[in-house]
Amino acid sequence: MKAIKIILGIITILVVGFFITGLVVKETVYETEIVINKPVSEVFELIKDKSKIKEWVTDVKSVEVMKETPSITGSLYKMTVDNRGNEVTMTQKVLAHVPNEKITHFFDAENMLKTDDYLFSEDENGSTIITKTSSCRSESYIMSCLFPYFKSTFQEIDQKYLNNLKQLAEKQ
Repeated sequence: MKAIKIILGIITILVVGFFITGLVVKETVYETEIVINKPVSEVFELIKDKSKIKEWVTDVKSVEVMKETPSITGSLYKMTVDNRGNEVTMTQKVLAHVPNEKITHFFDAENMLKTDDYLFSEDENGSTIITKTSSCRSESYIMSCLFPYFKSTFQEIDQKYLNNLKQLAEKQ
């Protein structure tokens, strides 16, 4: 009987801790970075080319223009991605577009609201440094509780995409 009380006490502490996470952590933020041996102007053009996105963000199955603006900021796209065998549709809105300096995308994927902020700089060798700051949040309380525990997974996935971008850019 004492063992059952101890096990139930541990389970209770874990469950309470899980739910407190959603109250304390409202947004999961992480950073990834890559150096690409190409000039900023070439890398920037590659990232903004929607026809090439499937080559470096390998989970993307299709990109459809919903609204495109001349300044690109404010443009909307409908994206279909493969999430471990399940197709998920999300919208992508361009929040900022400063040529050769910055691109900010906002994704609404049902229970995940994600902002990706790409900052471009050039090192002394003429290579491009991309620093990507991402933040994830959810309107669902349960998902808000989960996201902090998956931060390293999100970071690994985003780093994989940046590595794919590097390979694509450097082979062109």
